[in-house]
Amino acid sequence: MTVHAINPLVLKEQVDKALGALLESSSVRLGELTIFVKAENYMPAVLALRDHADCQFEQLIDLCGVDYSTYKNSSWDGLRFCVVLHLLSVSLNQRVRLKVFVPDDSAPSLPSVCDIWSAANWFEREAFDLFGIVFEGHEDLRRILTDYGFIGHPFRKDFPMLGHVEMRYDAEQKRVVYQPVTIEPREITPRIIREENYGGLQ
Repeated sequence: MTVHAINPLVLKEQVDKALGALLESSSVRLGELTIFVKAENYMPAVLALRDHADCQFEQLIDLCGVDYSTYKNSSWDGLRFCVVLHLLSVSLNQRVRLKVFVPDDSAPSLPSVCDIWSAANWFEREAFDLFGIVFEGHEDLRRILTDYGFIGHPFRKDFPMLGHVEMRYDAEQKRVVYQPVTIEPREITPRIIREENYGGLQ
C-alpha cells in the first residue's frame, strides 16, 4: 500500500501539537517544514519526534553543524553554532528539519542522539571535527575527516583558508612531519573576456 506524502501545513500542525511546549518555532518554506527547539528541550523533542504517533521519524537522514557568525555576509546577532537534523518517517512518508542552537559559543556542546538514531554516529563525529561541537555521551567522538594531528576546526568561518600547519614526508627523517604553513596566500583574479566573438560565440 502506498503512503502519500502529507501536506506540509498539515504536518506543521501535527508536529506543533506533538511537541507542544518543547517547540520554540516552526515554519513551512518551499514545501519543507523546519522546526526550532532550545538546547534544553533537544532530547525530549527528538524522542517525541521519533515516538509520537503523528511523527514517527524513525530515520535520521543527516546531521550537520552550521556556523552563523557571518550569516549572509553580515553580522549575526545570536548564538553562533547550530546543529541541524533531517528526519524521515518511512511509515508516514514525511520529513522534517530540526534546528537547535548550541548555548555556549566558546565551548559548544549538545547531547548525542546516537542512542536514538545510530546513524548519528559518524554525522556527530563530522560536526565535531569540522565545527568543534562536542556531543556529550558519544562513545567514540574523534576526528573523522581531518588528520589526527590537525589543529582547529576547518568549517568555522574564522578558520584561515590555508590552515595552521601542513604535513609532508621528510626523506631524511623517513617519516611524516608537521610544520607551519609555508604557502604564500595569493589572490587570484579571473581574466575577463571582453571580445564579442570570443570562441566563435555570437
